[in-house]
Amino acid sequence: MNVSAVLMVSILVLAAGTFAFRFAGPALRTRVVVPDRVEKLMGTAAVVLLVAVAATTALTQDQGAAGIARPLGVLVGGVLAWRKAPFLVAVLAAAATAAGLRLLGVP
Repeated sequence: MNVSAVLMVSILVLAAGTFAFRFAGPALRTRVVVPDRVEKLMGTAAVVLLVAVAATTALTQDQGAAGIARPLGVLVGGVLAWRKAPFLVAVLAAAATAAGLRLLGVP
């Protein structure tokens, strides 16, 4: 099997798995009862996972520290998102903050 065939099979398997998960939610919602505590824990786990991904991406670059401009940009975007600013505004403000700091020579 060549590389493109393996890639195509992998994409199809991932697509089928994604469809199965998306279908299982509505199909099983009335059959499976999830305790309130578990639902709250899953919501908290999702937030923790997103914060961990954002922190890792914001603080590291090429197996080292990312400098201060990127974390400050992420902080600005996070604060705006927390204050319920529109998504586009938060992203553009974060990018502008990081770009402005780098333009000023801040690493």
